[in-house]
Amino acid sequence: MYEKYTRPSVDDIFAGKVSKYALAIAVAKRARELTEDMQKDKGKVCDKPVLVAADEFREHKYAILEPETDD
Repeated sequence: MYEKYTRPSVDDIFAGKVSKYALAIAVAKRARELTEDMQKDKGKVCDKPVLVAADEFREHKYAILEPETDD
C-alpha cells in the first residue's frame, strides 16, 4: 500500500560541499519544477515532489552550485 520512506542523510546528498540552506533551496526549486510539469501533463505521481527532488539530489542527478565567497 504505502512505501516506507527513509529520509536520506544530508551527508549522503552533498558530502559537506554545500550549505544546508543551499540544499533546501535547490530541493524546493526542483520540487516546484516537478509540480509544474505534473500540472502541464496532468499526470499523477505516486510520491510527493519534494521527496522525488530530494532523491534526485541524493542520487547526484543534479548538482548544487554555490557562488565562491572570499572569507
